[in-house]
Amino acid sequence: MIDCSRLDRPDELTALDSQDMIGHIRALPAQLTAAWDLAMNAALPEWRNFQQILVAGMGGSAIGADLLAAYVEPFCPVPVSVQRDYTLPAWVNPVNTLVIASSHSGNTEETLSVVSQAQERGCAVLSVCTGGELMRLSQAAGIPVIQFEHRGQPRAAVGYSFGILLGVLHRYGLIPDQREALEGAAAAMRSQESALRVEAPVKDNPAKRAAGQLVDRWVVVFGSGLMAPVARRWKGQISEIAKAWAQAESLPEADHNSLAGLAFPRSQLDHMTALFLEAAANHPRNLLRSSLTREIFMVEGIGTDVFQAKGDTPMQQLWTMIQLGDYLAYYLAMIYGVDPTPIEFISGLKAAMAEA
Repeated sequence: MIDCSRLDRPDELTALDSQDMIGHIRALPAQLTAAWDLAMNAALPEWRNFQQILVAGMGGSAIGADLLAAYVEPFCPVPVSVQRDYTLPAWVNPVNTLVIASSHSGNTEETLSVVSQAQERGCAVLSVCTGGELMRLSQAAGIPVIQFEHRGQPRAAVGYSFGILLGVLHRYGLIPDQREALEGAAAAMRSQESALRVEAPVKDNPAKRAAGQLVDRWVVVFGSGLMAPVARRWKGQISEIAKAWAQAESLPEADHNSLAGLAFPRSQLDHMTALFLEAAANHPRNLLRSSLTREIFMVEGIGTDVFQAKGDTPMQQLWTMIQLGDYLAYYLAMIYGVDPTPIEFISGLKAAMAEA
């Protein structure tokens, strides 16, 4: 039996959480509307007629673009692509492509590489960052910048990385005004938070209870449509906050390949827990797929859980599920007894890359 009693002792959580990750999680609703305001008030060139958007970013700065692409897909007339690498794709046309560099620190080497290539190709480039080399480079080259203030890890600023990009699309006439939708999402998150907060006991707190079920488990998160990038967000948060391995799978694609792998290795599958994220906004056939896929896992003796996004609109469902995942990952870190902010292995790799 896993001892989750620490989760009901707030003083112990505070002692573990040296850099106030819980404070950043609580600030997420406010980030959304603040980000929108930044985008609305930014001095941007009078560009028009974009036929495609490319967002270059990594990690916490890229997930906001994933969430954006999934959210606007039903009504944005141009594709939004995310580039997580060093190279500007050959299809990027300087005549009709907007390249957005999204880097929390402004020092992400992959993103800086894409910006340099975009400049050489003559593309319209916009930077989103807190400062760093991207800010310096942009100012020197006359690239417009939307700068935001955030002291913390990039993953804790996902409200900014999403909300600013959303506002940019509206500024360039690609999507309708989203202010009301964002305010509704922030309100839905604040309503849900009453059950997720640190002060809510395990017996009444769905995030704490779910975290307790994931200890010593191989976690796989499934999501479709609007929930596919949220599944990726959950995976990233479980790894970065709780220092635990996790993976994400997208439906319906996983039903055409991954589902066949439920036979071996049995010793690993016996330690798996599959989480299914569902939202009313998703395609009804994918909701059916999620239910049937989960049944197959259960018949095979693999642990599962299902989470229903709260809210009346796609924006509300997107963000209440993100919020639930953030709290779940935080409580899993607390059970493991680890500080949720430092990322030792990632920091070590970055240092080795810089030295090389």
